[in-house]
Amino acid sequence: MTSNRMRFDDQPPNSVLFISFGSGGTLSAEQITELAVGLEISEQRFLWVVRSPQENAAAAYLKVGGHDPRDPLAFLPEGFLERTQGRGLAVGSWVSQIQVLRHGSTGGFLTYCGWNSILESTVHGVPLVAWPICFEQKLNATVVADGLKGAIRVRGNEKGIVEREEISCAVKELMGGEEGINIRNKVSQLKIAAENAIGKDGSSTKALAQIVKSWSTSK
Repeated sequence: MTSNRMRFDDQPPNSVLFISFGSGGTLSAEQITELAVGLEISEQRFLWVVRSPQENAAAAYLKVGGHDPRDPLAFLPEGFLERTQGRGLAVGSWVSQIQVLRHGSTGGFLTYCGWNSILESTVHGVPLVAWPICFEQKLNATVVADGLKGAIRVRGNEKGIVEREEISCAVKELMGGEEGINIRNKVSQLKIAAENAIGKDGSSTKALAQIVKSWSTSK
């Protein structure tokens, strides 16, 4: 991320939406177009980790090994990179999710709702746009959006496509709307709770110590 970070560092605090669907997360070509247009019309700053399209998202997650030689950025709408230059950055290579989430410019995370991604965003106090693709991700999205009130959830149409207007509205609301402010405040509270849980006398620390103790005494 070194070559891209210089531009990222220049952005205002909490102003950039990070978009990543994980190491195995891919979208269809149609969905990539809808996401790109949604980001463009939202007029929000973004950092998007783009992956080459797959028509079957679940199959993409189950794929083992292999490397897609196609340039992911070639699947973006014509002129998209030029029109969003200066406020958006699309990359077709790996970036450190932790590094981005802890960065002061990051103000939101559009995620597929893998549990690790939810935990990492919570620990760093970053609110979410929840976009589950398959498997347990839909349950995770329900927990974080409806239960914890830490996310805005987007939903697909009858074909399963999340349309550009839905994306734009969710992004604008999270990054600058009243609901986004409430979610940001809630996530800040969750961050404090997470810090307390993993502290010296925190519940997670005590639980881990108890597990280690039970293992050692059972031998």
